[in-house]
Amino acid sequence: MAREISAGGVVVHRTPEGWQVAVIEPQKESPSRKPVRKTSQKMLLALPKGLVDPGEKPAQTAIREVLEETGLTASLMAKLGDIKYTYVRSWANKERVFKVVSFYLLRYESGRIDEIAPEMRIEVKRALWVPLEEAARRLAYRGEKDMIRRAEECLRGAEFC
Repeated sequence: MAREISAGGVVVHRTPEGWQVAVIEPQKESPSRKPVRKTSQKMLLALPKGLVDPGEKPAQTAIREVLEETGLTASLMAKLGDIKYTYVRSWANKERVFKVVSFYLLRYESGRIDEIAPEMRIEVKRALWVPLEEAARRLAYRGEKDMIRRAEECLRGAEFC
């Protein structure tokens, strides 16, 4: 079975209205994603993430992917955890893949949401801020919803952070 290692970020930003989190609306269903159950959700929202490049540490990948997919510069606060699953590639040889995605809590530093390179529009339809307390309900993937809950715990001062 093939293996893939990815990393992503939960980017938070404190505003007068409360904590906001950066999410993306993928351009289309990524081949590495598990199928999403049909819901009344109008748009599919996800956290920014991507494959770890050779020689790169997962935390570096998370920061890079956030910049590429959202237009935001962020700094590392804490590791939130890993999501592990298997999927079958829908292209090439239909190979089964074991995937690990490490997620990090990141603090917004600078940049404007959705100001991304034109070539990233192949992957990302748009990036947007959503209130942190709504994010778990609005995200499409269960593991990512769990990472939002962990981020909320961290921001409330949980010990594991």
